[in-house]
Amino acid sequence: MNVRATALTNPLDPIKAVTHSNPSPYYAELVARKPLYRDAGLGLWVASSAEAVMAVLTSELCRVRPPAEPVPSALLGSSAADIFRLLIRMNDGSGHSPFRQAVSATLNSIEVAQVSAQSSKWASVLADDLRPQADPLRLPDFAFRLSVYVVASLLGVPPDQLQEVALWTGDFVRCFAPASRPEQIGRGKVAAGQLLNNFRSLLTTQQHAQDDGLLAALAREAKLVGGEDTNVIIANGIGFLSQAYEATAGLIGNTLVALASNREVREPAMANPSLLRQVIPEVLRWDPPVQNTRRFLARNGIVAEQEMKEGDAILVVLAAANRDPSANPNPDRFDMFRKDRRVFTFGAGGHACPGEALATTIARAGIEQLLARGFDPGQLPEPAAYRASANTRIPLWAKEADE
Repeated sequence: MNVRATALTNPLDPIKAVTHSNPSPYYAELVARKPLYRDAGLGLWVASSAEAVMAVLTSELCRVRPPAEPVPSALLGSSAADIFRLLIRMNDGSGHSPFRQAVSATLNSIEVAQVSAQSSKWASVLADDLRPQADPLRLPDFAFRLSVYVVASLLGVPPDQLQEVALWTGDFVRCFAPASRPEQIGRGKVAAGQLLNNFRSLLTTQQHAQDDGLLAALAREAKLVGGEDTNVIIANGIGFLSQAYEATAGLIGNTLVALASNREVREPAMANPSLLRQVIPEVLRWDPPVQNTRRFLARNGIVAEQEMKEGDAILVVLAAANRDPSANPNPDRFDMFRKDRRVFTFGAGGHACPGEALATTIARAGIEQLLARGFDPGQLPEPAAYRASANTRIPLWAKEADE
């Protein structure tokens, strides 16, 4: 299902803002008037200002999952639950900090040149195969597949398996969404089992061959911090794919939207694609792919100077914090050369996402390949339609298939 929102009215709440055609005025109003408030309709707290967002993300009281529901109930008893419960980004247990170090060390071990080469290679292949530059309806498929092809290749997945792994990843990610239909959840559970089988075989092969694939590298880093559980390693290898899937696709799409709507940015970037190195970081602030995240109170206490109770949920509006003038002066101006830019898109604290460099490199390569084939973002239809989601902002320019 797609959402095509009108720009004439503000969204009704910060979740509907995710798919609104222009949520920035609404976010500015939240920051100015409601930096932290209780939304009775949503049944949760909402943090929007830079100060409130940082306070929540760094609070020792806040957890990434409800204490009473560490795994979504709809996934229980499935391979999807087996993966979810072991994902380091979904855990706050005693093993979180050491294994997070292993994940960060693994990502940091990737050479920038290697990521850039893989990104350019697969962006070129997919641009030639799908020809999204000729039809904007194909752009979402290009964007979703690209992140999987690059990350899976880095993990060591053979080229002839990439298309299948991309399909599994898409189904797996969709089953996490709160609004997923039963058939989508069912497909996600099946896809999770396929991914587990594939990655178990992949890790075994790499370890026997002393391969230097990213999955084997994660296993080595995990061993250094005392985390030798193969199930945890495999789950978080799959997590590399699932975490990049929507965020990178959204970053590609939102960068194209930014270029389409800002002629003074689009024309220089088309003439000199190296400027995308400056454009994309500003897109991460201006129109981020991940608009919000959630935290849950582990016990009664004070968060951001507000008394809260155990079990309370907080919607952390990262996109609004990016627009806070106290963090980024003149926030409504798209400034690719902005100094001292503060971006909250990748979070902060113990659950800050370490994948920023990977996502930006993949997105830049994808857009460079489109521009090299004569694609003009200025020709994209406006406004874009957005994929129905409670937290990720992904333009589609087409009706999403109910696969």
